[in-house]
Amino acid sequence: MIVLNGLRRELSGAQTLGAALAALDVSPEARGVAVAVDGEVVPRSRWGELELSEGARVEVLTAMQGG
Repeated sequence: MIVLNGLRRELSGAQTLGAALAALDVSPEARGVAVAVDGEVVPRSRWGELELSEGARVEVLTAMQGG
């Protein structure tokens, strides 16, 4: 179980951040996306290797344009 954007989510088989993001349809090539795990921003180059621990808090942010 992880906490994604404040909501508890069960992600079967997702042990890395990259796998969790893929399960949520977040592409590693997506532009304007930032991800933080337990309050620390994770560089895109580490998304595929960072292992998530039970109860990890993942925040996925998307840049929006407007005014």
